[in-house]
Amino acid sequence: MSSNTAIALSDLEFAKFRQLIYEIAGISLSDAKKPLVAGRLSKRLREFELDSYGEYFRRLSQSPAELQTCVDLLTTNETYFFREPKHFDFLRERLIQPGLIPSGRPLRIWSGACSSGEEPYSIALLLADVLGDKPWEILASDISQRVLDRARAGVYRVQDSEDIPRRMLVSHCFRGVGANEGNLLIDPALRRRVRFEQINLNNSLPEVGQFDVIFLRNVMIYFDGETKRQVVKRLLSRLRPGGYFLISHSESLNGIDETLKVVKPSIYRKPDA
Repeated sequence: MSSNTAIALSDLEFAKFRQLIYEIAGISLSDAKKPLVAGRLSKRLREFELDSYGEYFRRLSQSPAELQTCVDLLTTNETYFFREPKHFDFLRERLIQPGLIPSGRPLRIWSGACSSGEEPYSIALLLADVLGDKPWEILASDISQRVLDRARAGVYRVQDSEDIPRRMLVSHCFRGVGANEGNLLIDPALRRRVRFEQINLNNSLPEVGQFDVIFLRNVMIYFDGETKRQVVKRLLSRLRPGGYFLISHSESLNGIDETLKVVKPSIYRKPDA
């Protein structure tokens, strides 16, 4: 294969990848995503010197590691610190009022589709800022091992930190020097309070305990109705009575769940037991 020759992704090949990613991750790729699939997988064709996407697809059945790489490439979404700031404003309000902070145990929050870590670290920065020494835990999960590895490292570009409030930036982030010039490092003490775990929300959930708040943002837009219902049902089984469930402003639970009470747009509360 010539490295200068662009290989076309046929409709039949695209259909195979679309079915694969739906079966594994529950993600429904529209026809408009065909260029994205071709673009993200083209580097793998070059890596293996393959002449078609069909050849690459056949390779996936022979290599679990490459299948994971393919899933990683097709499921990773753009994210950034303090995305949808009204959610963090709401969480801050609830944290300083009585009721959300449990007595005798840590506050537990789950970032259900954490991607490269900006969401759970935003939550961690807020909790450290508001709660100080009070106990809290964050579980951050994603289907992609590749982005989880990046998230665990806690290294970002300095320009990615523009939306982090200055007080939190000064208290809990370090500027890189030398080889890390231009990078930002999340304080290791803060990183240790965030547990990253590979979890496929499209499968039965592992035993992760109960949570006071669950974030599930910017992932349901890729699910069809039945997949949304099943994923939300699984996650709500891990949400404590009275706990909060936060989705993206671009998403809706209309027809997906009738048990949650709307607190504000995209913020829901599970009724008390």
